Amino acid sequence: MGAPFAMPRDRVVSGACHGEGMKIYGGDPTGASELAVKVETENWQKHARITAERLRELVCRIGGEGDRFLVVQRIPDVPDVFIQVWHERTGADDGEYQLEYREGRDRFFGAVLTDRERVAEAMTGWARRVEGWDTGIEWTAVEHDAPEEVPELPDDVREEVEERIRELLRCGYDDRARLSEAAEEYLVDDGGPSRSGEAESGGERPVSSAQARQLVDRLWVERLAEQETWDGVTDPERITRAFETLQAEHAITARENFTCCRNCGTSEIGAESAEGARGFVFFHSQCTEGAAAGHGLMLLYGGFDGSAETTTAVGHEVVAALAAEGLSTEWDGDPGTAITVTPLDWRKRLVG
Repeated sequence: MGAPFAMPRDRVVSGACHGEGMKIYGGDPTGASELAVKVETENWQKHARITAERLRELVCRIGGEGDRFLVVQRIPDVPDVFIQVWHERTGADDGEYQLEYREGRDRFFGAVLTDRERVAEAMTGWARRVEGWDTGIEWTAVEHDAPEEVPELPDDVREEVEERIRELLRCGYDDRARLSEAAEEYLVDDGGPSRSGEAESGGERPVSSAQARQLVDRLWVERLAEQETWDGVTDPERITRAFETLQAEHAITARENFTCCRNCGTSEIGAESAEGARGFVFFHSQCTEGAAAGHGLMLLYGGFDGSAETTTAVGHEVVAALAAEGLSTEWDGDPGTAITVTPLDWRKRLVG
């Protein structure tokens, strides 16, 4: 094979960018039968933690206009590790499947197959990390661009940006694309004196896109290695379970890391709610940062009818759902007081 198959620039899996407005599908992340992968399709669907049978169905489905490829990445995402397939039907003939996988910057391989079931078998084996999943297929090296030469950041810039990205990694909700954007934008000066003291008219950008991606990928891999040492269910996962229970069984709209602040959250939570929802609970990104820094997690809640009675009832149900997951809270029962989850060991696993 000559080169990787053509994909829109904002869908390249080896970089950090994905398109906006993507629909998310998938099941419970604790399902033992589900694959720890996410699957992106040309028609902007993204399927998370699907079964092997569902992956096979997606492989067998592709080939029509606007639905010609699948890209599969691991959960959590690992830079430059993926498997992908391209297929376009040609009349009555099912045609060829162009299968490619990558396992690092310099290891990129491809093959052409005509049996879609064999393609599905290979992709499922990759997803399950089955030893020898790639045997019996004639692979050839795929030509790809040489790694970009990225200049080193000055120490003061690197240290400042690293500190911010480590904070966001501890929060655990951003993928590599958003972290790279945060790294690039963090020290942007919109005018005034530059870091060197000289006047700036157009705004200084001390971190380039390539430098941001490189820095984020390095810190991302470090965090993945750290979370490999974590055993069992973490407190953020207990919060997720409690929120899922509130959503499914109590008609309470529950959102994690929702918006940037209290005002935005309370003004936007109604649009998130399904018909029949009685109330809501959420924490915004500043709450997340506080929890990641070891200060407990503040939860904001209320009733959609605006009454103190409903708000108080919602508060009690939130506290009970958290207690059922083994989490302690501080709350005096006052509908005007936030609920704080404490003590809290904030170890949020990356997904990406």
